[in-house]
Amino acid sequence: MITHDTPVLRVAGRPVARYVTRPELPERLSPRPYLHPVTTLAGTAVTELSPVDHTHHLGVGVAVPDVEGHNFWGGRTYVRDQGPTELDNHGAQRHSAFQLRDPDGFVEELRWMASGAELLRERRTVAATELTDTAWALDFTFSLTNVTPTPLSIGSPATNGRPGAAYGGFFWRARKEAETPQVFTADREGAPEIHGTRADWLALAGTGWTLVFAGATGRSRQDPWFVRTAEYPGVGASLASAERLPIPPGDTVVRRVVTVVADGRLDPDEASVLVRKAVSQ
Repeated sequence: MITHDTPVLRVAGRPVARYVTRPELPERLSPRPYLHPVTTLAGTAVTELSPVDHTHHLGVGVAVPDVEGHNFWGGRTYVRDQGPTELDNHGAQRHSAFQLRDPDGFVEELRWMASGAELLRERRTVAATELTDTAWALDFTFSLTNVTPTPLSIGSPATNGRPGAAYGGFFWRARKEAETPQVFTADREGAPEIHGTRADWLALAGTGWTLVFAGATGRSRQDPWFVRTAEYPGVGASLASAERLPIPPGDTVVRRVVTVVADGRLDPDEASVLVRKAVSQ
């Protein structure tokens, strides 16, 4: 069940995304605000919410499996030398207030809560902009500030001993179809070739739609891409790939990911042109 207000983002007057601020979800799913459905300008949905294969995948948002041992991703926790384990360690992202709210975007304050305490305070800025008659861009920036008196660090299953599983950060659960989506960058193709690598942009193309993701600021460009296509279609930017990401008391981590949402299947040249336009706006 969805409660309270659910802002709708519009591009040229057309609704393209709904933002759920206070979802009523089981604790095991690590409740958090999310965007769903997100659609192309023609109305094709390109996100999924709590699919059967991974019920803790919630459209588009920020999800982190390990903040100083607390799970803000949902589902099981990967424990070194033990594997995926059901733990009572789930945190929640709580909407505090909108600092700005317009038809094409918003600025939001959130509190990351676990075990009755606030660990991180987030400022999230989301904007939707028109690129062409068949493409628009979702500009998503989040800043996480350590509000505790002690150091915190962000980890992933990869930093906890599971190779190739460096998920955590911005994450987009895409539409699952009968055909596995195509994934490509400017010079590579296929999830095995791209997963865990760094690239200026990454495209995921399904039946009649294409998503093109780009890290749009300094550190965002350095984060490796997390890509899944065979088991499920999903793309993320890894905050903790080879090692944990420390956040000293009072310090802030900032990331910005811009995503082109296009009707049709783009080729690499078309994807590159659109993503450059999106990032420069």
